[in-house]
Amino acid sequence: MLERIQRLGGFLSSMVIPNIGAFIAWGLITALFIPTGWLKELGADWDWIDDVSGATVGPMIRYLLPLLIAYTGGKLIYGHRGGVLGAIAAMGVIGGAAFELTVSGDLIEGNPPQFLGAMLVGPLAGWVMREIDKFFEPRTPAGFEMLINNFSQGIAGLFLAVIGWRIIGPIMREIANAFGNMVEGIDDAGLLPLIDLPIEVAKVLFLNNAINHGVLTPLGTTDVAESGHSIYYLLETNPGPGLGLLLAYWVAGKGLAKLSAPGSIIIHFFGGIHEVYFPYVLMNPVMIIAMWAGGISADIIFVIFDAGLKVVPSPGSVFAYIGGTPTDGTAAAGVWIGMAVGAAASFVVGTILLRLFPVKDMTDADDDSDDMADAMAGVPGIS
Repeated sequence: MLERIQRLGGFLSSMVIPNIGAFIAWGLITALFIPTGWLKELGADWDWIDDVSGATVGPMIRYLLPLLIAYTGGKLIYGHRGGVLGAIAAMGVIGGAAFELTVSGDLIEGNPPQFLGAMLVGPLAGWVMREIDKFFEPRTPAGFEMLINNFSQGIAGLFLAVIGWRIIGPIMREIANAFGNMVEGIDDAGLLPLIDLPIEVAKVLFLNNAINHGVLTPLGTTDVAESGHSIYYLLETNPGPGLGLLLAYWVAGKGLAKLSAPGSIIIHFFGGIHEVYFPYVLMNPVMIIAMWAGGISADIIFVIFDAGLKVVPSPGSVFAYIGGTPTDGTAAAGVWIGMAVGAAASFVVGTILLRLFPVKDMTDADDDSDDMADAMAGVPGIS
């Protein structure tokens, strides 16, 4: 069972890892050009900075990155044709996943990036395309191959896009709503450090933006108005646990995971692109325990010191934390001690887990359709 879960996690991560360069590009554009980005902080006042931000940051994370993931997932199952159908299906999911949340009496609307939805429909579309071609290939008259191939793909894309819009997208929306309601319920019960349990699960499923901007940011805005800083701005954005996880892979990992960890550390901790560490958890799901250890430990420190940030750190990098740290000495100390404790806890626990449950080395050579079919064995509807 553990091996099957690990292989399924490896399959999910294999949809993200080939597209890490696109995540880095988006992260750099975000860090430089958003209104609170590095160029603005350095005093640049060029008019085109805002144009670049509006034209690229939102569209890239809402459309480009999920479509790349869906294409990769479909391609892993059935080559280019599967990838194209996966991207078509993902557009339906993106359109159908807009959400509404009521947080502390306020209605929050949004359309969070559908990475999880793309991971689901990409491989599904690849499988559908493969089965359609299996059916038509022996029945296609000579000379009609291109016509049948193109129309079969187009018609399948129509149906999958509608299914994504009407069924899968709303399911993804409800999943995001459920995580958001869980976070708010835990907070209302006075068990703030335990919020990390659903937050870390949501993060590695790429629901981090829905949780952060849909739930935690509205709650934090009220705190800032009253006390000048908010702990809610720390709960999802804290780069400490992710740093510890990547350090653990660097020390105790093997193969591609070990070799890529140093570069991912720079991207995650200094660039604030937390998405780069999510595949490291997906490829070995037991590592979620390390993330819980780091997150809960950090949150306990934040509570003890009444720590918080003045603004939402965007992106969630150490530089954004420097700019958002309050002037209150105790609260400021809590921010940095909590980050360090979170990194240390996730590193120690992660190193132990990697010794006990070493991750299978995922390389490009493993990414053929037979291996992916084996990885998906036991998933309902896919054989």
